[in-house]
This record gives sequence, structure tokens and C-alpha cells, in this order.
Amino acid sequence: MDSKNIIAKRVARELKDGDVINLGIGIPNLVPRYTDKEVFFQSDNGVLGIDGINGEDKYACNAGGHQVELTDYGCFFDSVMAFDMIGGGHIDVTVLGALQVDEKGNLANWMIPGKLVPGMGGAMDLVCGAKKVIVAMEHTSKGNIKIVKECTLPLTAKKCVNLIITELCVLEVIKEGLLLKEIREGVTIGDVKEKTLADLIIPDVIPRFG
Repeated sequence: MDSKNIIAKRVARELKDGDVINLGIGIPNLVPRYTDKEVFFQSDNGVLGIDGINGEDKYACNAGGHQVELTDYGCFFDSVMAFDMIGGGHIDVTVLGALQVDEKGNLANWMIPGKLVPGMGGAMDLVCGAKKVIVAMEHTSKGNIKIVKECTLPLTAKKCVNLIITELCVLEVIKEGLLLKEIREGVTIGDVKEKTLADLIIPDVIPRFG
């Protein structure tokens, strides 16, 4: 299993029956294939009841432009209602990627200026409106360390991240900093520390995930 699917599979363990979940582009879109819970995936362009990407209907798309499959209860509405759900506190979990996260839970996921990629989308609203914010990302990108002491890129929001899940570990943002909550099978604490610039709080016993 590649790193992206390892991350998505571990994210799925955080979901609970009845959750309404917004998925960002990239790795978060892989999460539906790994959950057996009765959850409701939402997209901020106005879709509820997404069952996965790679759907056949070219008119059924999520906010990232992917064609999606819908559950039997899937429905569409305008983006005003979608953002009413977000701003009104009706999103239980948002899962999104990041360029940087720091040890205070600050998030930078703006796209780099000048690149042919989407803009911020609804990220600012989501990380402030969702009850739980999970960053799902590869631990490094092309050698660049993404978990840092302090973000150097423009912030999406301050102190908004609750959990960081990478192919190496699970980090929980607590008052004191970043708690090494879990580590993947075959990965050492040294591996995690080598690829992390932030200070880590390391407990005596660390559960493993596969």
C-alpha cells in the first residue's frame, strides 16, 4: 500500500457513525474507500452523500472537480447552503491537506502563487467551522519538511488543527505542543524526528498502526 492510502486508511479510523465530514482535495478523497461507518461526506460546492470519486456522471463533481459517486441518499444544493452547514457548526470533521503545520496547530495550506493549481477554496471557513480538523498529508514533500516549529508560509488559520496523520505517525495537537500519539509499524521514533522540525512530546508507550 502506498503512503497516500496508508494515510487515508488511518484517517478513516477517526470517523464515527453519524459524522458529517468534509473532504479536501488529494489524499482526503481516498478516505471513503476505507470506512465502514455510517457517515455523510459533504463537499462545499453543494453535495452531501458522496460515496467516492471516479463516478460516471460528469455533472456530479466535488469541490476539487472530481466526478463523484453518490449514495442512495446523495443530494445536491447550492454553495450558500453548503457554507451555511460549515459556518453553522454542522460539519463534524474536515480532512484536508497542508503545506505546513506547526507545533501550535497553525495551518498553512494556501497554494503556491504562480502554480497551475486551485485556490484556497473553502479551507478558511472549514477549519474555523468544523468541530474537528484533521490534516492528512505525506510527512515531507520533495525533501521539504512540512511539520515545523512555526509556519513560514501565509496562514490559513491559527490554532485550528487537532490531528496530523502522515504515513509515519499520528500527531495530536495539545496545549503543550505535538504529542506523538501513534507510529506506523516499521517506523522508528528516530525516523519521525529526522523528518520533523517541530519539537515532539514522546510518551513512554506509543501504539502502532498498520
